[in-house]
Amino acid sequence: MDGLFHFSTAVHRDAAVEAWMAARPGPLGNLARQWFDVMRACGDDVHELLHDGHPTACAGDAAFGYVNVFTSHVNVGFFKGAELNDPAGLLEGGGRLMRHVKLRPGRQVDEPALKALIEAAHADMRGRVRKAAAGD
Repeated sequence: MDGLFHFSTAVHRDAAVEAWMAARPGPLGNLARQWFDVMRACGDDVHELLHDGHPTACAGDAAFGYVNVFTSHVNVGFFKGAELNDPAGLLEGGGRLMRHVKLRPGRQVDEPALKALIEAAHADMRGRVRKAAAGD
């Protein structure tokens, strides 16, 4: 086993993800859409689905990130976040693998740093998928 979180049902654009976004209007929904769109823009290999009730982005079929809306914040999360380089110190969480960035409306976030985290998570997962396919 390659240690990746595979979703054989991930598709290029999932109508269920769009419905999830449409059901969350307002500032929190806008934050979730903004950052999920950054995940979508990482490459032609990005696929998506709802997993555990929230939008999840995959490199091919291997999950690299997600967004979720809570009562007063949005999480932008990473499945292998504990292994990401985070010079801006945005990542939170103490799990073995996953980390997230907590966003609140009206509070500034280092947008270039968050975009870099998303792009790094995608590139990392893409590399892991290629390595697994090569049998390394």
